[in-house]
Amino acid sequence: MPHWLVEVIIVILKGVGVAFALLTTFAYMTLVERRLLARMQIRWGPNRVGPLGLLQPLADAVKSIFKEDLRITRADQLVYTLAPLIAITCALAAFGGLPAGPPNSFFGANPWVYSLDVGVLALLALTSMGVYGIFLGGWASGSKYPLLGGLRSAAQIISYELGMGLSLLGILMLVGSTSFRDIVSWQGLHGGLFLFQSLAFVTFLISSFAETNRTPFDLPEAEQELVAGYLTEYSAIKWALFQMAEYVNMITASALMSTLFFGGYKGPTFLNWLIPNFSEWPFIWLILKIAIFLFVFIWVRATLPRLRYDQLMRFGWKLLFPLALANTMFVAFYLAYLKGFGLWPLGLVSVLSVVALIAGSDRVRPLWNQPGVRITDEAARLPGGD
Repeated sequence: MPHWLVEVIIVILKGVGVAFALLTTFAYMTLVERRLLARMQIRWGPNRVGPLGLLQPLADAVKSIFKEDLRITRADQLVYTLAPLIAITCALAAFGGLPAGPPNSFFGANPWVYSLDVGVLALLALTSMGVYGIFLGGWASGSKYPLLGGLRSAAQIISYELGMGLSLLGILMLVGSTSFRDIVSWQGLHGGLFLFQSLAFVTFLISSFAETNRTPFDLPEAEQELVAGYLTEYSAIKWALFQMAEYVNMITASALMSTLFFGGYKGPTFLNWLIPNFSEWPFIWLILKIAIFLFVFIWVRATLPRLRYDQLMRFGWKLLFPLALANTMFVAFYLAYLKGFGLWPLGLVSVLSVVALIAGSDRVRPLWNQPGVRITDEAARLPGGD
């Protein structure tokens, strides 16, 4: 068998394995999230289907597959069908570029599906394309509520992608590469990038909540306003594909933050005294870090209320975007003129910026929290009213 054919088969098998792992994780993430939310809200979660409710994801899958698939009369049938497929395909493809271990550490194979020198840019491009599935699904449904949800999602993701991209520029300037493997190797030598780019991590974390449409930024499917937003006219397996895409994007965002700021697949080096090369074992440390971030996603959902849409847009444009831009400009200035002092002064300034932001949160809150002033019809009819 030719060598190139063997390589193609290995890549296909790894791709299928990653897709299976992500979809399985999605299924049980729904159970974990419902159980954790129930515990945080002092109530019972799923506990009837199987021991401790462990078969609940299987029951949900069977229900989604065999439930009636509604056909919307006024929908654009081709786009209506393709939209959830676009969303889940982009979500699954984005994860494959993240390294889960050192080269050749997975039974002689590389623990990633593909590796690109422009890995960061490619992953951001793939995740950005996922909004097409949401927007096209809302537009193709032929109904006003899905259309409004799709428009909200497009505006939201475009707005917060600017802050997300700018948050990463400081990292790319420090490392000097857009390859995920180079970024992980740099952190192995110098320490986690969250130590030197704390402000960038905070802005990236907040942008990730908005990018994945998670609470408190789940405005595209605000039940009180839009029924279910872009999902309103979907049912059965098409609805499940959109749900899969949301959870897979959440897993990808967790893996991306773990890789960019917390060393990716590398673990604490002091553990090598106990077990040789334990900090380099593939999958283990990355999965552990992903689980921690997934818990944070669930914790925030159980804690914070949903923002108004005008607050969401003000927060992105008036606070998050300027902070990410200021951080990028400061890193560029530091590396150009003050690089001789080392990296720790840069990290100190970044940490102090986060502390100052938290301490002055009451002062900056009016930037996004103050509602616009409107003149009502009654006020306009008063004597002297304009």
